[in-house]
Amino acid sequence: MATPNRETREQETADYLKKHKIIELVDNLTSMLMFYRPDKPQEFLIAQLEQLGVSKSRELACPGLFNDTNLDAVFGILDRTNRGHISYVQYKEALTTLGIETFNDSPEGMAKDRISQETFRREAKEGLQRNCATFMS
Repeated sequence: MATPNRETREQETADYLKKHKIIELVDNLTSMLMFYRPDKPQEFLIAQLEQLGVSKSRELACPGLFNDTNLDAVFGILDRTNRGHISYVQYKEALTTLGIETFNDSPEGMAKDRISQETFRREAKEGLQRNCATFMS
């Protein structure tokens, strides 16, 4: 059984990790490593951390895993018949799969169950940017 001192230390550690968004940062960096598979992973990680620092100091968008081309490819997978829209269920599932937990519950086109590629891309980019911002504190 843990002693009060050990329990206190464990809680302090958990609070520290949460306050500084360390888990989110490590998850994002790991995802980027798996996606890009750089030949020199240590140098890649250092470059990503430096980019985060520059982004934070200049209040720029932080580096991320997905760009417009990637998001368009995701949309294309969902819109296999090239209708130009996806359903609200597909929209929600895609954003969740991209790791976006908080997103617009009423996106443009929801009333007709037709989420356009432009709307999907915009909402995904905003959600990914919010995710990135969580570890830029």
